[in-house]
Amino acid sequence: FDRVFDEVGLFAQAEHQNKKKATRRERLLAQMDTLIPWQRLIEALSPSYFPKSVGKRGRPPIGLERMVRAYFLQQWYGLADEALEDAIYDSQAMRDFMFDLAIESVPDVTTLLRFRHPLEKHALTHRVFEEINASLAEQGLFMRKGTIVDATIVMTAPFTKNKAKQRDPEMKQTRKGNQ
Repeated sequence: FDRVFDEVGLFAQAEHQNKKKATRRERLLAQMDTLIPWQRLIEALSPSYFPKSVGKRGRPPIGLERMVRAYFLQQWYGLADEALEDAIYDSQAMRDFMFDLAIESVPDVTTLLRFRHPLEKHALTHRVFEEINASLAEQGLFMRKGTIVDATIVMTAPFTKNKAKQRDPEMKQTRKGNQ
């Protein structure tokens, strides 16, 4: 199965490279790839990164830079661990951002979770933010918090009341055409 997936992935990658227009996601990720000080982040986080499968049975550990890139994708697009794994498989732009996945595999849900939890638990995300801000300041740039929004209209039940028969203040309605 993996071999078939790899061959299909290579065909998709070749087709993707021949397209004429870069998507907004590709342009954003290319810009972030140049702005983020990857080497500084790796140096700052490497003392805290100890994959547990080194020298043991199981999958080989995934490199720190790849995991940091996955974490950034997760934060930029507001994805849960499972959604991130799926998004990396689904998006050629994300796969390209993560490096050559024809050679290496996509981090699975457990790997993503085991990387993210210590980052957050030990406040290493603050260290990442400081390193990025320092690098951007050196370039005359700054970073502030923002949100990427993907608004998708989904079909739901035609009522907006909750179980208590009260209007749910978080529930909104919209129309698209006559729907």
